[in-house]
This record gives sequence, C-alpha cells and structure tokens, in this order.
Amino acid sequence: MHNFTDPMQKISAIDLFCGVGGLTFGLEKAGIPVTLGVDIESRCAHALEENSNAKFLCEDVVELSCETLMEHFPSGKFKLLAGCAPCQPFSTYSRAAKQKHGDKAGDNRSEDWRLLSHFGRLIREVKPDLVTMENVPPLATQPVFKDFLDCLEDYWLDWRVIECQKIGLPQSRKRLVLVASRLGPIDIPEFSLPQKTVRDTIGKLPKIEAGETCSSDPLHRSSRLSPLNMERIRHSKPGGSWRDWPDELRAKCHSKSTGATYPSVYGRMMWDAPAPTVTTQCFGYGNGRFGHPEQDRAISLREAAMLQGFPRDYSFLPGDTNASFSTLGRMIGNAVPVTLGEVIGELFQEHVRQI
Repeated sequence: MHNFTDPMQKISAIDLFCGVGGLTFGLEKAGIPVTLGVDIESRCAHALEENSNAKFLCEDVVELSCETLMEHFPSGKFKLLAGCAPCQPFSTYSRAAKQKHGDKAGDNRSEDWRLLSHFGRLIREVKPDLVTMENVPPLATQPVFKDFLDCLEDYWLDWRVIECQKIGLPQSRKRLVLVASRLGPIDIPEFSLPQKTVRDTIGKLPKIEAGETCSSDPLHRSSRLSPLNMERIRHSKPGGSWRDWPDELRAKCHSKSTGATYPSVYGRMMWDAPAPTVTTQCFGYGNGRFGHPEQDRAISLREAAMLQGFPRDYSFLPGDTNASFSTLGRMIGNAVPVTLGEVIGELFQEHVRQI
C-alpha cells in the first residue's frame, strides 16, 4: 500500500471498472490517492484492497449513482474520475452485466457500448475536475466515442493512442488514452522513455518446468504442455514461429493459406525486446508468442503480471492458489497496465502544479 501523508496533495480519485487495480495502483504510485474502486466482478475486491488504499464497491456502473460517488470524494481536493469501460462487445464485464439485466446475445448492438455511455452519464452528474479514460484504440472510430467527447464539452481535453513500450512498459501494447480537465488546458506529451525488455522484467525469476508451481510464489506457475507441444516448443526459437518446426510437428491448419497468416502462435518471446501484447489467454503456449524465451514452457501467471507492470509481490486472490489459469489470466490480461496508470497520474500531478 502507498502512504499519503502530504497535506499538499490536491487530487483524489475514484476508479470505475477497476478490475484488479492496475490503474488504481499506478495512480497511487504517482501520488494520487484512490478512495474507491468500482467493478461488477466481486473477485476483484481482494486485489484492490490488498494492494492499495482504495475501498472496493461491487456494483454495476449502469446502476451507480452520483450520490454514491460523491460520498467517497473528500472535500477540498480536485476530483478525478478514472476508468477503462470495457467496450469490446464480448468482454467479461459486458457479458456479466447483460446476464444481470436479462439481455441476450443478439440484442441491440448499442448495448455493447452502454458502459462507456454510463461513464459519460456519471461525468455529467458528478462534474469531476479531472477525467481520464483508457481503452482499446478501435474505440476512436465508434460513434459512442464522439458521444463520450460530447459529455466533456465543458473540459479542456486531449486524447491519443499510446504505444506502451514508449512509456517504459515491457510490452508492445497500444491503448487509447484520454485526459480532460476543468482547470485549464491539458495535453498528452509524446513519450519516448527507455525501453524495458522481457529480460529486464522477468529474467531473475526462479526457473520452473511446464506444469510446475514455484515453491515460494504460487502465482509463478505455468500451464502443462502436451507431449506434442513439448516437442514443438523445443524446436521453437525466440522471435520465431511454427515455421521453425519439422514438418511432422506442424498442425494441418498451418499448411492452409489462412493458417499462414498467424506466424506468432506457438512462438517464444525474445529476451531483449518487449513482450507482445499480454492477453487474457497469455498463459497458453499456443495462444500467441507466449513461450518463455529459453525455458520449455509458456510464461507463468506471475511473469504475465509483471509484464503488465505489476510488482512481483502483487496479490490477486487470497493465497493466489484458489483460481484457475483462465480466471487469473483474464484478471491479468484485462488489467490496465500499472505503468500506464502511473504515467497518467504523473501527467495530472504536473497539470495541477501548473494551475
């Protein structure tokens, strides 16, 4: 947890769609206390409250009221409303919300974007001093993004797609980031921070085998490999593809024209380059370039979390032992990278100092 004792601290934040707290943790690293994190997934409570000073509220943002948020903003501070509204039509949050409200697949497609619309509603009602929104780059082409910008007509704002490796995240991830302020003009700078690599990030973790769990860290565990996939990974080169394998190890789909367009599946990461985008399926060797650079296994859950900017001791669930790879992989892959949250927090801190 972070210690906030500076009486001159001017910003207080609430994190909507907080997940396991990547954005919260990053903002707190930048010196911005987060008082509340809101998410529909109750299993995110442990991660948020164990690793930050924020309280967790399990609630659907569709039903969240202005009054609830105002109760958690301390007086005398600039209010920052932050969040990453899941806008992918089949995201976990969207599915859970639809099930809760009795919606069915095939309903009006606009429902896929309602979470961002309710983020905009809360901005209109709360009127925070500062706003940040992080999301997938394709959102910028959707009509709902223009509607969201309309909610910020009383704000100075800036938005751009950020290449996360340029802010020091050891991952080639692109995210749309928006910042807005009632206090004065605000801009997102061009970032060009020193690049961090896979080796910088996970190179010192203990060696483990496929299917093994580290005795000192239950999150440092890797998925099992079938005998066939064990042979495949032994023939895989860092940065290479299934094209490096002998013909007898290749899947039938690889010989088809459609399969040839996916060279990164069953690939190994490279030590001295950023990782590929960490996804919710990053624990599976066949789901992308998620093979360890030299050990014959997929990356562990701990390695995936560290590539997302989480510290080595970050706790996701009590004991980090009572959940499946798919559950923890989803939590980690869906998280806002901590490094991105920290950069956004530092931007707001500098903005307020100039007021």
